[in-house]
Amino acid sequence: MAGQRTFTLICGLLAATLVHTTLMPPAVLNLGPEVIQEKLTQELKDHDAVSILHQLPLLNAMQGEPAGGIPLLGSLVNSILKYIVWLKVTSASILQVQVQPSTDGQELVVKIPLDMVAGFNTPLVKTIVEMHMETEVQATIQMKSGGSGLVLSHCSNSHGSLRISLLQKLSFLVNSLADKVMSLLMPALPKLVKSQLCPVIEASFNDMYADLLRLVKAPIPLGFNHLEFDVLSPAIKKNVVQLNLKAKLLDSKGKVTNWFNSSAASLTVPPLDSAPFSLTVRQDVVSSAVAALVPPEELAVLLDYVLPELARQLKASIKTISGQAADLLGPTQIVKVLIQDAPQLLLGQGNAKMAQLIVFEIFATNEVRRPFFTLGIEANSEAQFYTEGDLLLLNLNSISIDRIQLMNSGIGLFNPELLKDIITEILLAVLLPNENGKLRAGIPISITEALGFEAASLSLTKDALVITPASL
Repeated sequence: MAGQRTFTLICGLLAATLVHTTLMPPAVLNLGPEVIQEKLTQELKDHDAVSILHQLPLLNAMQGEPAGGIPLLGSLVNSILKYIVWLKVTSASILQVQVQPSTDGQELVVKIPLDMVAGFNTPLVKTIVEMHMETEVQATIQMKSGGSGLVLSHCSNSHGSLRISLLQKLSFLVNSLADKVMSLLMPALPKLVKSQLCPVIEASFNDMYADLLRLVKAPIPLGFNHLEFDVLSPAIKKNVVQLNLKAKLLDSKGKVTNWFNSSAASLTVPPLDSAPFSLTVRQDVVSSAVAALVPPEELAVLLDYVLPELARQLKASIKTISGQAADLLGPTQIVKVLIQDAPQLLLGQGNAKMAQLIVFEIFATNEVRRPFFTLGIEANSEAQFYTEGDLLLLNLNSISIDRIQLMNSGIGLFNPELLKDIITEILLAVLLPNENGKLRAGIPISITEALGFEAASLSLTKDALVITPASL
């Protein structure tokens, strides 16, 4: 019984801990109103929304609108419409789409201003009578029930936004007829817009959201591997659409080698401010992406042929440990540098370092199989991120040894610190160029161009890499 009570207590403590732990996503994509506006505007063009406005059945709407089963009103409408030969929209345009936060900050309000000219022909005058019609459609972007996605709802005319005016004054009789036509259009046009245009606006938003999801899911090549994101959960915060992302790393065969889901790892998501969008990627995801470009490998260098001056310095350093060993070093001496594990990228505010474990060995000639000694080295390099267009690049500028240990030795015990300086020089000349050559391929940031921006910019926080559009 005591054991059962202890187990129950532990479970309770774990549950309480989990309740108070904020799980952070591997990445966050924030989309500002500018991106939503541009994308939605383009989708409205692709869906021929202006063509829908041109085809609004104004005359039919007026005929069916006010009668409502009241004979007197129906006869009045008929007496007016018998003077109308045709009535249609002659020109139309959608003005600047606006995206604003709702009053509670949990939804986005989309405002779509419409500007139209409608004309009607009447036997009372030879010219077309034209009317200017201005109105605004308002819709709401909100979370789906269950929080699985975003939807557009409550699409209708903004209250009090409809204005209809006569473009030119004609005779008293024609002006009077135009006034009656405009009075009939006032209740008819909002219903037409809701029934004819709102479905197009909703379809445009759905396609826009689907395109954004496809963009998020597009694989990012990393050498023979690739990184994939997917939406974990969406959110609306004031005027920003926030997509919390999960991630996975896959090898060349499509097998998942690393899952990144929400965890207690910290993630600082800076405010969007004036940037159109930002992609904030957690440190462990960035580290794994870099490691995929620089996999573990072994480098073997004929030091006397490739770097003769360093070979001379190495021989002098070994001579202080063992003169006999130094005399055995021949012109085919080999230095082997083995990177055993994937490097770890450590981010700080505005800076980054790459830490790696290295096995270092010296062979007297290319024919011997046993090294003089084997050293275990913990090293770090200053890592500099930069961008070229929509490509994220990393360059290692230096290398320093934090710890150096003698793992085994065939020339007797010695303090490996005696070799620290020369080994640092060898790693700087051998390892860094090799790793920088692989990192030069870079990481494509396709989201930048896909959202309509030419180049990316980046910044580093204490636990994340943040990508925004570059200000050109």
